[in-house]
Amino acid sequence: MMQDWQDLITNMNGGLKTLRQGAPEVMKGFTALAQGALGGTALDKKTKELLALGLSVAARCAPCIAYHAEAAAKQGATRAEVLEVMGMAIYMGAGPNAMYAAQGLEAFDQLVAAGK
Repeated sequence: MMQDWQDLITNMNGGLKTLRQGAPEVMKGFTALAQGALGGTALDKKTKELLALGLSVAARCAPCIAYHAEAAAKQGATRAEVLEVMGMAIYMGAGPNAMYAAQGLEAFDQLVAAGK
């Protein structure tokens, strides 16, 4: 195992809470941005979370991978869908993204197994 993704989420939640307390207006803006991006009707939430997971891999953001793998699982994404998204992230980012794609898949598998 490369990472305990549930532990990463738990640890990040504390840091994000502290950030929200210290920079409430910035974080309110960020929350509004997230809500706006997840809104709309052209794409369903599962598709948007799969996109976010692929973009998290491309951005090489481990906490982002954890949160969006968890959200994709909660939206009913399948392992096959995640693998196709990882394939697109690899295609768009080549070798370095292959390393993060392995982490994205591991995060999804762990969080599904944990019942998230």
